[in-house]
Amino acid sequence: MRYLLILLFFPIFLLAEDAKFELGEEIYANACISCHGSNGISNKKLSFVVRPRDLSKTILDENQIYKITKYGTFNLGSYADMMPAFKSVYNETELRAVAYYIYKKFVKDSTQRVKRLYAKSDLIPKNKESEMLKRGKKVYKKNCSWCHGLDAKGDGEATKNPDSVVFPYDLTKTILTKEQMFLYAKYGGKFWGTDKDDMPSWSRKYDDYTLKSVIKYINETFRKHKK
Repeated sequence: MRYLLILLFFPIFLLAEDAKFELGEEIYANACISCHGSNGISNKKLSFVVRPRDLSKTILDENQIYKITKYGTFNLGSYADMMPAFKSVYNETELRAVAYYIYKKFVKDSTQRVKRLYAKSDLIPKNKESEMLKRGKKVYKKNCSWCHGLDAKGDGEATKNPDSVVFPYDLTKTILTKEQMFLYAKYGGKFWGTDKDDMPSWSRKYDDYTLKSVIKYINETFRKHKK
């Protein structure tokens, strides 16, 4: 509690790493542990429609964790609102601190993992770049729109069944980079810590060129202001 009182309005960039970690740890214990667990993995006995992700496998970097903690997943594209926004509960220093703690404590160096896996993906030949949007559009409409919708807003036909348990993201709001989106599509949600496997690994059906084409189509058609 002493860190919450002393550092309430203290600029996060002035905090020493140890102090930032301890402040984040205290906030995590107060606000996050009941869902995400002491080890970053949710309790299997919790009856959530969408279970919290395994934080040790997340594709997110520290700044993305901060944004989700601040704004909540619903405001960033999630169909479900299980992860709320904490911007009215904690100030910037505290939000940055808990993101720092989560990243240092649980995340298995996601930034380097993303770079390493992306570097292993196939390079796109120059003579095929001009065909990517056409290829991406065709595959998106055939496979992705069923869940994510024709406009990528997460309102595809799969979500209109009243008994549906599919919760696709609104891709126009997602904070993932194009590299992260490609890797998420290639390896699937389970690989990156989701409890369910609604988002499959598409690497068995499509090569890297095709998957990168789909991501290019999504980015340039639906989220031009994103990275």
